[in-house]
Amino acid sequence: MASANDRVFDNGLTVPDTEVNRIVICSQAPTTFTEANVTFKLGHKDTPTISAPAARAGGGREVTVSAFSDGTVTASATATHVAYIDTSNSRLLIEKALTTSQAVTSGNTFGLPQHKIGIPGPT
Repeated sequence: MASANDRVFDNGLTVPDTEVNRIVICSQAPTTFTEANVTFKLGHKDTPTISAPAARAGGGREVTVSAFSDGTVTASATATHVAYIDTSNSRLLIEKALTTSQAVTSGNTFGLPQHKIGIPGPT
């Protein structure tokens, strides 16, 4: 199950838009910044492109994370989760499971397709 830091709930989707400066692939779901950036880290992509908040289909708001293919793999294992972190303030902001787990090898690159992070509208 995906999770978001209270900071995201308190401040909305401007947090990933303005504070996420690293996307990390992890071997399991991190619950802390250190787990995301050290303990379970298999690779990272610095300075990802994340859009400003916009309307979400079906209601609510969302940001779009642009596709990339130049992430750096730093350890060999199976990536199962992705974490969105703020390295400047040592914050794990969002984590979620990858759609498909993927074996990665240190020294290679990794990428993720364009994807969205959203908050649904009220029901």
